[in-house]
Amino acid sequence: MNIEPEQCKSAFYVFDVAELKGRIDYLRRILPKTVDLCYAIKANTFITGELIGTVDRFEVCSPGEAEICRLLNVPENQMVISGVYKTPQVMDNMVANTECNRIFTVESINQFQLLKGLSEKYKKNLKLLIRLTNGSQFGVNANEIEDIIANRESYKHLDIIGIQFFSGTQKTSLKKLKREVERLDKLLLTLKEKYGYTAKELEYGPGFPAAYFKEDSINEDELIGGFSQLLLNMTSKPKITLELGRSIAASCGKYYTHIVDKKCNKGENYLLVDGGMHHIVYFGQHMAMKQPILSVCGKETQPYSDIWNICGSLCSMNDIISKQVSLPPVEVGDIICFENTGAYCMTEGISLFLSRDIPAVYIKRNDGSLVCVRDPYETYLLNKPNYRKDI
Repeated sequence: MNIEPEQCKSAFYVFDVAELKGRIDYLRRILPKTVDLCYAIKANTFITGELIGTVDRFEVCSPGEAEICRLLNVPENQMVISGVYKTPQVMDNMVANTECNRIFTVESINQFQLLKGLSEKYKKNLKLLIRLTNGSQFGVNANEIEDIIANRESYKHLDIIGIQFFSGTQKTSLKKLKREVERLDKLLLTLKEKYGYTAKELEYGPGFPAAYFKEDSINEDELIGGFSQLLLNMTSKPKITLELGRSIAASCGKYYTHIVDKKCNKGENYLLVDGGMHHIVYFGQHMAMKQPILSVCGKETQPYSDIWNICGSLCSMNDIISKQVSLPPVEVGDIICFENTGAYCMTEGISLFLSRDIPAVYIKRNDGSLVCVRDPYETYLLNKPNYRKDI
């Protein structure tokens, strides 16, 4: 990509629409044709509008995400309102002031009672997915699901359309996925045999992995292809929607940061960049011991000359992006590009730390043009104290 002067002032992200939609096409080719795709917008809110009409559904986990979807005109019937905590006031507003075409997930018995009460209060029918726990703080136990299903005739305005399940991310084990699919199949069969209940849908987050580091070796054809066969082998034969975030978004993003200083301290070479750990996050990476996939813009084909430690601009010894990286000859002003940063990086970092600016975000259109969808933002406006005399 050609970096224009206006993009060269500070660190920034670029999300490539062609790459994004190519990724969706790949997933649809390798997964069973009957499977729908749900995009978890927490992975990257900035590409949500680009996916309208491309994915079948959007998972919304907070009032802020719901507002983003409203502003982007995401159709109500394509939203799943999820999240471990649903603010009662927000939920009341969603039920009272909409046609209730959304699907709501149930994360606890308290949430179930909240939704039941709202459906009765406003005499509106609500579609529910009950989340099965994976042994964490999320979801409810299988026996609680059975209790809800056993008494479903008493819920006048609730349509329990099925089960939701998510157990983690970056999963590379087909054996683990097989155990999960078998567990879900068994639960759906139990609900049918014991209570005469046939789930209309299973929404499942399989946690497909993304390759972030040079040593990552993921055979997606084998992993996702094998997973597809597991779905086809299910006895219960539910309608399946796969909830994906990282697997959809990661490959479409690049993060660009500028070299602003270089030095050698006690025999170690250091590059200082205008970004850092508040912009680019690799959870699971311990103090940069794994090397991200990166390159120096315009010098991709040049031979390596020196080994560098790449550090961010925060006044913290933890702000090390990568250690002992082989690079071509570099100078202050060069731009380093980090690959596969389309998921989470732009929101998951400690972006308010040390009051550094939040980077700009660009969408790369099919014609190669860049559209700015978020300007750089000065975080001191959020971090400054505001002494209110009326308290």
